Amino acid sequence: YSPNKEVVDAAFKYAEKKGVLIIHAAGNNGENTDIKKSYPSASYSKSKKACKTWIEVGASSWEKDDFAAVFSNYGQKTVDVFAPGVQIYSSIPGSLYKNNDGTSMAAPVVTGVAAMVLSFYPNLTAIQLKEIILKSVFDLGSVKVTVPGSKGDKLEFSKLSVTGGIVNAYNALKLAETYKK
Repeated sequence: YSPNKEVVDAAFKYAEKKGVLIIHAAGNNGENTDIKKSYPSASYSKSKKACKTWIEVGASSWEKDDFAAVFSNYGQKTVDVFAPGVQIYSSIPGSLYKNNDGTSMAAPVVTGVAAMVLSFYPNLTAIQLKEIILKSVFDLGSVKVTVPGSKGDKLEFSKLSVTGGIVNAYNALKLAETYKK
């Protein structure tokens, strides 16, 4: 359920039209969002279309069996890419810092990669930037990992997201270099 989805959709359509890249945290329920919908989402309610400038981000971990963080939402069709989201040193209220976990830690990593690429290649469109980020991942496709939210079930990482990989800044810059100005 998403209250006022039409208003939210209108805002995303406006952003898309203006060339804004939207980077969204997938959520921390350990659920497959291909099956259980999560909002806001890139899909528009009154059509089968989706926002073309939207990147949905799951949280990755640094542990081999749990490259996908145990809490992260995932979805082979609905989550685009994973990014570091476990034990991220971050600011908290009161001018303090601590380690935090969550897709809300992972989404800013992708945002940072997007900003870095755009700073070197400012003529890229939002659609090109999204394409670069998704095509340049560190591919973990065939690696078997614990399915987030499960009791130890294993699945290939490629089944957890569109790309089957973790965002990679170096690869993104190399790929961006190949795009025509």
